[in-house]
Amino acid sequence: MHIVLFNPEIPPNTGNIARLCAGTQIELHLIEPLGFSLDDKYLKRAGLDYWPFVKLSIWKDLQSYLNKFAQTNRLIMTSARGGISVHKFQFEKNDSLIFGPETRGLPQDVLDLSPFRIKIPTYNTVRSLNLSTSAGIILYQALASSGILDEWENSDMKI
Repeated sequence: MHIVLFNPEIPPNTGNIARLCAGTQIELHLIEPLGFSLDDKYLKRAGLDYWPFVKLSIWKDLQSYLNKFAQTNRLIMTSARGGISVHKFQFEKNDSLIFGPETRGLPQDVLDLSPFRIKIPTYNTVRSLNLSTSAGIILYQALASSGILDEWENSDMKI
């Protein structure tokens, strides 16, 4: 399972997601351009001292990521504008969870790369949830749905 942030813009969100990835040992992929420098103090502060445990890759563009993973991983597009509710979607172990930039979400041409689109159901009082909150909700639903959480609990892993 992978988390892919397409053109992330807000350093603390990426830092929080990096911490989530460190705690789950899920790979984090950042697709450039980024809206910040990786040296940003807010990015580092949000990730705290967990950065050494993050399996991080940075890609110059989405096509570079796809060249490596599109044949082995399903692309699961996240969108506040539509898709299957996250709790009704059957995730698989080799899914790439693709999240768009905070201010605009995934562009239509990226959404069109995959038939798999999910959303988090919310009341219409908000346009969307915070990116790092959404990543946590979707990742843990994906881990549970794909059976990965059960594997962790049945292993010698310290959880």
